[in-house]
Amino acid sequence: MLLAVAGLKPDEVKALTKKLASGDWSSFPLAQRTAFGLAYKISKEPAAITDADRAALVEVFGRERACDLIYYVAWCNYMTRIADAFQLPLE
Repeated sequence: MLLAVAGLKPDEVKALTKKLASGDWSSFPLAQRTAFGLAYKISKEPAAITDADRAALVEVFGRERACDLIYYVAWCNYMTRIADAFQLPLE
């Protein structure tokens, strides 16, 4: 939904989500690859986040933006788990 709000056409959204889901993010810029890696790791195994992961974020985004990314990704995961637990329908 957010990709459509950002102005992507339905076929562009489909192609981009397929590319993201593939796990091969090599064609994306460094900042996006770093953010995707963080989001994936926090979603799958949050306790596995290391000092090196945080340092990589800080190097690319700076300390404040790195903190924002960690917070936002964790919050999105939290909200997804709450919605799943209550079996809330998607918007």
